Amino acid sequence: MDQQYNKSVLSNGIRVLTERIPNVRSVSIGIWVNVGARDEDVSNTGISHFIEHMIFKGTERRTALDIAKAFDQMGGFSNAFTSKEITCFHAKVLDIHLERALDLFADIFLHSRFDEREVDRERQVIMQEIKMLEDSPDELIHDLFNKFYWPGNNLGQSILGTLDNVSAINSQILKDFIAKAYVGPKVLIAAAGNLEHESFLDKIKELFGGLVSINGHSSYSRPVPHLGTQFIEKDLEQLHVLLGYEGPCSSGPQRYPALLLNVILGGSMSSRLFQEIREKRGFAYSVYSFFSSFRDTGMLGIYAGIAEKQFSKTVELMHRELKKLSDQYIENDELEAAREHIKGGLLLSAESTDSRMTRLAKNEINLGRFVSYDEVIRKINAVTPEDIKQMATQCLRGGSAMVCLGPIPEGEAGSYEELANSFTGSS
Repeated sequence: MDQQYNKSVLSNGIRVLTERIPNVRSVSIGIWVNVGARDEDVSNTGISHFIEHMIFKGTERRTALDIAKAFDQMGGFSNAFTSKEITCFHAKVLDIHLERALDLFADIFLHSRFDEREVDRERQVIMQEIKMLEDSPDELIHDLFNKFYWPGNNLGQSILGTLDNVSAINSQILKDFIAKAYVGPKVLIAAAGNLEHESFLDKIKELFGGLVSINGHSSYSRPVPHLGTQFIEKDLEQLHVLLGYEGPCSSGPQRYPALLLNVILGGSMSSRLFQEIREKRGFAYSVYSFFSSFRDTGMLGIYAGIAEKQFSKTVELMHRELKKLSDQYIENDELEAAREHIKGGLLLSAESTDSRMTRLAKNEINLGRFVSYDEVIRKINAVTPEDIKQMATQCLRGGSAMVCLGPIPEGEAGSYEELANSFTGSS
């Protein structure tokens, strides 16, 4: 696949990455900041997410309505997201509007006012977002699991923050955090689509060249997983179960066996967990596995939403299917099907400028370099049944944790905790 990749670094440390795709009429742009929930302390959890909201709420030149209209008038769209380690502001526009979009992005990124009235208004929106999570147990279980699995570490903190913390954040606190965290070496600007690198770079220098350059290095403490079981009783129709094992970090070579292991275990409709728990037994509508990977650690998770009476059978199946992958070599046909699943998704996503822009940024952030599609396919094809077996064994070796949210089975937490602990390896 022909890929026209370029990278430059401004004198203030901002990295600029582009990939030219001449046969499209769009350009996807992203401003990526190496700052997220892991960079917050206990007193200001949720501040990165709060900033993500406030960036679009007005500058000295534009009101919030002006900003919304400007994107609409370009026929494009904009959005933003916050994760544990990253905050990203991104947009997709027609190529003829690229300079206009960059001017708008520079204004909101560098000159947002953080007016106290807007902060108070947006605070209410974010508090409703936190409350909405409480009403979505299939999403809430992930936050609860992270808090239990990584206690006392920033990685276990909620991205949204708490109601108390969000209530205490004001305009000055937001500005102080940005001054410290949104600095040149922390910022990466990526674009993919119909554009020329040099002209794009010139525009970035003009708009972002004045951003302060100070040491933006983050010092993280690697979290130690907490094993065992936690039952959280809540009046729900379903019992939500999340079982987790330690996995590889985002930059390690084991990420390729992990990708394939996940597809085989629970990452597709033909996966072992989906077939065993949903298709053969009808225990769950939603059941899946996933890998969460960070700079220094990772986690393999298995989730299911079930009736409480199916708890013991479902948890046994969850653990058993991973154990089987650790004990037995998979057949080549199953491995090949998983390879094709991943390669198909990868290459189909290559038709999207958004996906291409996101790949540029994430590979630079996680690996410090460009990774071609051909390289990924070679790495996927090189994974063997032995690699899958070793990956599953490594996950099991570190022990596991489980969090359950909903009705406690038969109202007897003790007996079910004892059963659960037999799977999680807890005493």
